[in-house]
Amino acid sequence: MKWFAAVLIAAVVVGIGIALWVRLAPTDPARWHVAPLVRQDHDYAAGVIRAVPGTAEDLARLDAIIRATPRTVHLAGSLDEGMLSYVTRSAFWGFPDYTTVVLRGDTLIIHARLRFGRSDMGVNKARVSRWLDQLGRDA
Repeated sequence: MKWFAAVLIAAVVVGIGIALWVRLAPTDPARWHVAPLVRQDHDYAAGVIRAVPGTAEDLARLDAIIRATPRTVHLAGSLDEGMLSYVTRSAFWGFPDYTTVVLRGDTLIIHARLRFGRSDMGVNKARVSRWLDQLGRDA
């Protein structure tokens, strides 16, 4: 019975350590505020890229939509720069997902990806789809 208690305590300590790291790990804007290399729709296990028609006005509207998303904060960039990056955290564990939006000519490119793990289980795709729906664009 003592070994069970020791294993349980160790598991709790490790879980707390992981939770603290996920929530408190520093974010380097230089690593996450980068323009996506792919310029077309692309789904992958760790995120999604969407390219939709857009203007500077659409970028400003999308910025407002994203900033109104719960647990989302602006990380870097500006409307004048034509590129903005955000961090959205999951409700329970606080896992960070990073999204960069770029206006290239008449195309908005949205790249949403996870930081920790191998798969986001479709979370970024669903979030970007909601944003594009609110913007009036097909995901």
